[in-house]
Amino acid sequence: MAAVASGKKAGDSQTPRKYPGITSPISLSEATKFDIDLNVKLVNTLKPYNVFDTEEGLTHRMVVLGKLNKLVKEWIKQVTLAKNMPPAIAETVGGKIYTFGSYRLGVHGAGADIDTLCVAPRHVDRSDFFSSFYEILKDQKETTDIRGVEEAFVPVIKLDFDGVELDILFARLALPQVPEDQDLREEVLLKNLDQRCVRSLNGCRVTDEMLHLVPNRENFRLALRAIKLWAKRRGVYSNVLGFLGGVSWAMLVARTCQLYPNAIASTLIHKFFLVFSRWEWPQPVLLKQIDENNRLGFQVWDPRTNPMDRFHLMPIITPAYPQQNSTYNVSLSTRAIMQEEFKIGLQVTQEIFEGKATWDKLFEPGSFFGKYKHYIVLSTSATSKEHHLEWVGLVESKVRILIGNLERTAYIALAHVNSKQYPPLNPQEDVFVTNWFIGLQFNKIEGGNIDLTFEIQSFTDTVHRQAISNGTLKEGMKIEARSVRRKQLGEYLPPSLLKFNKKRSLPAQGEEAGETPPRKKISLDSGISPASTPGSAQTTPVTVRKLSTKADDTDTPPATSASPPLPEAEEQQGTTPEPTANGTLDDSVTETNGSAAGTGVKRPHSPDAPDAANDSNTKQSPTPEGSEAEASAGNKQPASPDSQEAKVPEHQEVDTSVDDSEPVPKRSHSPSNEGPDQKLQRQSPLTVEEDEQSMKKHATPPSIDKARVQRLPSGELPDISSPRTTTANVSVVKNSIKLRLK
Repeated sequence: MAAVASGKKAGDSQTPRKYPGITSPISLSEATKFDIDLNVKLVNTLKPYNVFDTEEGLTHRMVVLGKLNKLVKEWIKQVTLAKNMPPAIAETVGGKIYTFGSYRLGVHGAGADIDTLCVAPRHVDRSDFFSSFYEILKDQKETTDIRGVEEAFVPVIKLDFDGVELDILFARLALPQVPEDQDLREEVLLKNLDQRCVRSLNGCRVTDEMLHLVPNRENFRLALRAIKLWAKRRGVYSNVLGFLGGVSWAMLVARTCQLYPNAIASTLIHKFFLVFSRWEWPQPVLLKQIDENNRLGFQVWDPRTNPMDRFHLMPIITPAYPQQNSTYNVSLSTRAIMQEEFKIGLQVTQEIFEGKATWDKLFEPGSFFGKYKHYIVLSTSATSKEHHLEWVGLVESKVRILIGNLERTAYIALAHVNSKQYPPLNPQEDVFVTNWFIGLQFNKIEGGNIDLTFEIQSFTDTVHRQAISNGTLKEGMKIEARSVRRKQLGEYLPPSLLKFNKKRSLPAQGEEAGETPPRKKISLDSGISPASTPGSAQTTPVTVRKLSTKADDTDTPPATSASPPLPEAEEQQGTTPEPTANGTLDDSVTETNGSAAGTGVKRPHSPDAPDAANDSNTKQSPTPEGSEAEASAGNKQPASPDSQEAKVPEHQEVDTSVDDSEPVPKRSHSPSNEGPDQKLQRQSPLTVEEDEQSMKKHATPPSIDKARVQRLPSGELPDISSPRTTTANVSVVKNSIKLRLK
């Protein structure tokens, strides 16, 4: 339901004016000359980053889409005639290509891909799309790198057509013909459709609905371009890895536009960080109220009736029916990282409005490779380019499972995956390799061995089972995990990248900005040979390397509370929290007691006993706040492969010494029950005047049971939980990745 505000027309006649959104706006202030000047500077700053497409590029994209639309119409005619339908009907059945995503929103950049949807009448099947239409596309001289993913959650054909990257989805409507002016926003079109067609249609429906829910499209588009660039530069733009994708960032910007309908892009960016740095997750972000009259019976996001929805950590709900959470992949670690980035963005934009910085500072890249002491290098390799492309796509879609496995251990405070893929430093002929890097932040414990073999092995088992089930696993495909220290990153990355990342945007906690961390020593065990199982059709070696360190090499855990609200006095004065010495907003940091080490380090494992944490049908009990010792002894890590076959010989363990410390993003486990809009504090004196009474009238979104923060397996992702460590079809090498603490 749209919020209503009063406005005046000529003759002082009061007329209600409707504003989109579930609440009334926070401020209706118009842009000032200062805001307009900052807007011009923002556009000039964005141009070198190629976020605006050229006229030639726009024209070329239109030509490509025209060719694709013509191919779709001809293909549908051929299928119609092949099914013994009259030629007169074949000429009128229609069919059309729709666009969605960044291209439909008008925020695509130079070289960006185009998300498209092929809509066909009811007599055309998905099997026709992935057979005859696939062959038509493959035979086109403009087509390169084409591949079909029919068994995906949203089936898609990916290809490069005349230099433009395309993703083509398919949906058939329950209509005898598809007219040219067909509006996909009509809810009745979803009747009698299967779930895959509904999911495919949802992309276009969400994009169109979003454009109808923002008060000013031009301001929305410019602000979204800037936010997407910021997210990519800061490494928090990837839906598949557990961050936010393009549609999620677009919905956050759209919500900001609803709260400040008359603000221009420069102000909207500042308000974006203000709102979401203080948002009380897991309160959902809604662009419109969810219609409780579910006429067609599709499952919609509702934590009151769907238990699994209660464990979504950062829900952002799509505005089109059936409403779904677009961020179900978000984990505790990725949410904590994004919350910290929101606070940094708020600080930088505040400096921009004060004249202390320029827009370039907002788009400075993060310092991932200078932020942590320990990293896991996840490598995938294949012997052909085509096989490597499939293998990388599968492994990347499962990396979030590894992050979840690491988060459930008692000693890891944060697992930060870099959203970029990196090629090998020294490529080999006929071997295609892709690397991912995961930074590890450890809790402080008193001593013992940190064994991550179980977590790594569970992840590799999941990948191999999925590869075997869908036929992706080919000879020569390998997956390997190694543990390295910061000084060893030079073996995998060019010096220019490491030199650049030494310039940290924020100094580490307890470390001066110019202080050089001490050198660290590491020893990797090598010479691991793959095992094989008699009778197995495919055998893929998995290598897991170990890492040893001392007790002073642990890290400070993140804070267990969200960003605290401003004191009442500060809120009335409209001040902003003072940044601390490390550059973040002032928040208290609590350290985890090391008492958990006695029970969480040595974990007996019985091969015959069922593994509760890894059974996809078993739901873990949430861990109460403040029960760190109980969590480490019980729920967080039920089993460990410390059997004889998984132990590392003593002569392979190496002691090292490190004493440098690192910054830790803060995480929220128990947010307040108050509504997000009621928690927005006043901005500094540079902010436009806002009506205090309007903020108090904001409706509170549906609440969620926040006492339970452990995420349940998603019904859409049945393999999200860690699998059992044994696999019937493939044998993997079990070695250990350990950190020895004293």
